[in-house]
Parts: sequence; structure tokens; C-alpha cells
Amino acid sequence: MKLAHLALWTKDVEQAAAFWSAFFDAEIGDRYESRNRIGFVSRFVTLRESGLQLELMQGPWVQTPAGRETVGWAHIALSVRGKEAVDTTARRFELAGLLVSAPRRTGDGYYEAVVNTPEGILIEIVA
Repeated sequence: MKLAHLALWTKDVEQAAAFWSAFFDAEIGDRYESRNRIGFVSRFVTLRESGLQLELMQGPWVQTPAGRETVGWAHIALSVRGKEAVDTTARRFELAGLLVSAPRRTGDGYYEAVVNTPEGILIEIVA
């Protein structure tokens, strides 16, 4: 079995696509607007190095969760090539005000930094 893609709800699919392009050099797919579910819009983004696809989805019914920790996926972890790449990526996010946790060695052995999307979706950058 192979992971096909991950889907993320967002309040603004274009802003989210711009974020993934700017910070992860993602290739942005065409905008899709559903004729069956009025208001549903999505775009696929592909992370060039890994081929991982994310489906960014938007709808007027999407709510911002009241609390940070709710049932569902907690974060995604993206692996980069080594400690230096984690540090470089963390610096870019820090300059943008999106760094949550500076690079560190975790108890489970990862060297990681934790960052946010503009809407607060957590991403671990790991080596």
C-alpha cells in the first residue's frame, strides 16, 4: 500500500497554495470547483523532491477549531536532508513568524523544528 495524498481543510485555498509553493517549492495543480458540492474548492500541491501530494480544500462551512488539540491528525512531518537543512528551513520560518519550536534533538531521536502554516497547521521538519 502507498499513501496517495493527504487532505487539509483551509479557509483560503489560494493562500495555502502560495504558502506551500513559497516554503516547500511545491508544484501547484489546477483549481477545482465542485458542481455537486457548491462552495467546495480544492487544489493539489506536489512536493517536488518526494512526490508527496497534498489536497488543499476550502468550503464556506469550514470552521477554525476552538482548541489546538482535537481528535484527528496532529501534524505532518516532512523529512529534509540532514541537520543543516532543518536549521535552514527553521530560519526561513522564523523570519516569517511561523516557527513554533526551534531545532532540537527529540526524545525519539529526531532532529526537528516545528513550524506552522499561516492557519496554524503544525508541520515537523525532521532529519
